[in-house]
Amino acid sequence: MNVAMWGKAVTAIPRIDKREWDALDVISRWLIATRSAVLVMTLISASIAGLLAARDGQFRPILWLMVTVGLMFAHATNNLVNDFTDHLKGVDKDNYFRAQYGPQPLEHGLLTRGQVLAYIAVTGAIALAAGLYLVSVRGQATLVLLGLGAFFVLFYTWPLKYVGLGELAVIVVWGPLMVGGGYYVITGSISAAVVVASLPCALAATTVLFGKHIDKLAADESKGIRTMPVLLGERNARWATIGMLALEYLVVVYLVASGSFSWLLLAVLFALPWFVRALRVYLRPRPSGPPEGYPPSVWPLWYAAFAFQHTRRFGGLFLLGLALDVLGRKLGLI
Repeated sequence: MNVAMWGKAVTAIPRIDKREWDALDVISRWLIATRSAVLVMTLISASIAGLLAARDGQFRPILWLMVTVGLMFAHATNNLVNDFTDHLKGVDKDNYFRAQYGPQPLEHGLLTRGQVLAYIAVTGAIALAAGLYLVSVRGQATLVLLGLGAFFVLFYTWPLKYVGLGELAVIVVWGPLMVGGGYYVITGSISAAVVVASLPCALAATTVLFGKHIDKLAADESKGIRTMPVLLGERNARWATIGMLALEYLVVVYLVASGSFSWLLLAVLFALPWFVRALRVYLRPRPSGPPEGYPPSVWPLWYAAFAFQHTRRFGGLFLLGLALDVLGRKLGLI
C-alpha cells in the first residue's frame, strides 16, 4: 500500500509515467484513474444534505452514509466513463488538452480497455448497490432520483457535453439532485429552502467546469465538442463564470436576509480573497504560457485552477457556516 500516494491523489492530479504506475497498488491506481481530487465537490454536496437534515432534526447517519457513498462512487464512475467515451471517439489523441494536465489511463497506456471497463463495472456497482438500498428504504421517488443519476453518469460526456448542456447538467446534479435529492432520501421530505441552499455550491462546481472548458476551448472547437464556452465564445464565457462566482455569495446573502439561515452562514465571506484572485484572472485573456512562478504541475490548467482553488475554500466555509448554524440551533443560541 502506498498511503502517501493516496493522500496525493485525493488532493491533486498526480502526473506519473508507466513505470511509476506499475509500482502502485490498486487503490492508488483507482484514485488516480477516477481523478479523485475533484470528488471533494461531491463530498461537499453530500455533506450539505446531511447538515440540512440535522438542522431540521431529521438526520439519519446510515442513510446519509449510503447517500454519500452512492454519490461519490457515481461521480467516480462518471469520470471513468468520460475517459472511456472520449478515448473511443479519439478525442484524447494527438496530445489533446486533457492528456496534458494529468494521466489519461487509456491514452497513456496505463490501463487496457478491459481494465477500464472492469473499473467502471466495480465502481458503478458500488454506486448502484447504495442506490438500490436507499430505494428499498424510501421507495419509488428514490428510484426516480437513481434513474436521473444514472442518466447523467452515462450521458454527460455524450451527448450532453457535445451540445452545450454539460454545464447546465452540473448545476442540476451538484445542486437540486445531490443536495435536494440527498436531503429527501435522508428525511423523506423536501422544501424550497433546501433547493435554494443547494445552489451556491452547485454554482461553485460549475465554475470549475466552465474554467476547464474555457482553458481547452480551442481544442474542443477543433474537435467539434460544443461546450457552453465554445458556444458563448471565450470572452462571454469568462464573464459568465464571473457572474456565477458572484452569484454564489448573493444566494448566501439572500438565505441569511430571508431568515432561512443565521448570519453564521456568512462565514463564506472569508473566501473573498480567493474570489478576488479568481476575478483578476477571469478579467484577462488566457496567457499563452505559464507565468513566472506558476506551478508547472498545474499548467495548462489556468482558469480551472483558480476556480477550483476558490471552490474548495468557498465550499469548506459554506459547510463550516452551515455546521455552526446547526450547532447554534441545537444549543438554543439562535
